[in-house]
Amino acid sequence: MARTLTRQQLIERSLNKRFREELWQPFIAAIRRYRLIEAGDRIAVCISGGKDSMLLAKLMQEVHRHSDVPFELAFLVMDPGYSAENRQKVEENLALLGIPAEIHRTEIFSDAEAAGARNPCYMCARMRRGWLYHLARDMGCSKIALGHHMDDVIETTVMGMFYGAQIQAMLPMLHSQNFPGMTLIRPLYCIRERDILQWCRYNELSFIRCACRFTEERDAAEDGIGVSKRQEIKLLLRELEKTNIDLASNIFNAIHGVQLDTLPGWKTGGVLHSFLERWQQPEGADQEE
Repeated sequence: MARTLTRQQLIERSLNKRFREELWQPFIAAIRRYRLIEAGDRIAVCISGGKDSMLLAKLMQEVHRHSDVPFELAFLVMDPGYSAENRQKVEENLALLGIPAEIHRTEIFSDAEAAGARNPCYMCARMRRGWLYHLARDMGCSKIALGHHMDDVIETTVMGMFYGAQIQAMLPMLHSQNFPGMTLIRPLYCIRERDILQWCRYNELSFIRCACRFTEERDAAEDGIGVSKRQEIKLLLRELEKTNIDLASNIFNAIHGVQLDTLPGWKTGGVLHSFLERWQQPEGADQEE
């Protein structure tokens, strides 16, 4: 007689079966390509309660179960001041998915608002990142894993060009400047957001969004006022992708193959360089015309 699988087991099975090509394979590809996990690592998997971080937690669980590389995981939820309803939703999803996470309450939402910052979302993100590093270090971790996916990488790249007058991307792994010995990794780096959404729908899963007051007010605006620059870029790319199915992969591949010899200027280590530093006059060419 066939054994009846629990809902948690069905969700886990979907990662290796129904969504193997869309989720599992690009997840493993990112880990191998960028060497995100090494023997002896103790990784804090940071969970916000949203779809991306919850998927990250499940994939990290699965790779830990099947990997020959010895490493440890710690699951961490930093509650920045969620409402009782959102806090309950996070707890219910953790139980449903079988994720043994520690939940730490903070007042970051209130602190970011009290700071009176021009950009409260930026302030909130910085404060949350600092808390995560502190908590991960206290848990004996040397790495923290965040749920940024390929669309985040692509949108960041385009935003830098459109609004920051610079060509910059989002690294799959980087060392913390403020917390020596700590490394940030992004194991969802090669996964498309649309595939994460499909996985949620397939398994009838619902997760919280940002859940702060600023996001709720923005989403409630019917006239579009207050829509973030990232959302603008997301909508633009979505529209362009209708006529160019390779758009996302082209941008993603572009940041892996920058033709430095064709750029008039670039920065490395915070220092600005010019193509003139490497300019050489062809032999036999006249210095003056």
